[in-house]
Amino acid sequence: MRGRRHAALLKAQVRKDLSADIQEKLPWRPFGRQTMLIGTPKEIKDNEFRVGLTPATVAELTYRGHRVIIEKSAGVGSGLTDDEYRDARAEIVETPEEVFDRAEMVVKVKEPQAAERRIMRPGQILFTYLHLAPDLVQTQELIASGSVCIAYETVTSSSGGLPLLTPMSEVAGRLAPQVGAHALEKERAGVVFCWAASPARPRQTC
Repeated sequence: MRGRRHAALLKAQVRKDLSADIQEKLPWRPFGRQTMLIGTPKEIKDNEFRVGLTPATVAELTYRGHRVIIEKSAGVGSGLTDDEYRDARAEIVETPEEVFDRAEMVVKVKEPQAAERRIMRPGQILFTYLHLAPDLVQTQELIASGSVCIAYETVTSSSGGLPLLTPMSEVAGRLAPQVGAHALEKERAGVVFCWAASPARPRQTC
């Protein structure tokens, strides 16, 4: 009984937080059990090899009744094959245009590039990192598209944290010493003491 009361209070709060114009744009009902068609295109930003949905996430979504479409080879850069997505009950499509044309919600990693922004449509939900502050053109084009854009970096937990930025910070923190040491190696005109120094020569230069 307590769980039902909590769910009712949560729904009431969500209704209060969502403005009427946003609710009208949503292609799904946020208060029922209606399923969605979710799509993930292949990332086209230079040197971006990640993918918006992994096969494990797709399996969770399809288990809960949602349909998922994935652009062909979208996960290759992350070592994920189309067959792994098929095993998770995703449908593989040939082009990004088909993903954006059919999907009610598009899940990406990086901000949509110009070619992607041109094929977004009113009411479609975009869930990705956006970083709008330094990018006026992207901001204006996303507004003009009429899409409902949710930036990962603005999602806030009940405690005030940023749960979708935390893992990015953790990865960056772990890689910083490795990347810094590599950049300071002698072959790159730098001098750095080797981490793998021997007891006889504890301070070697690489």
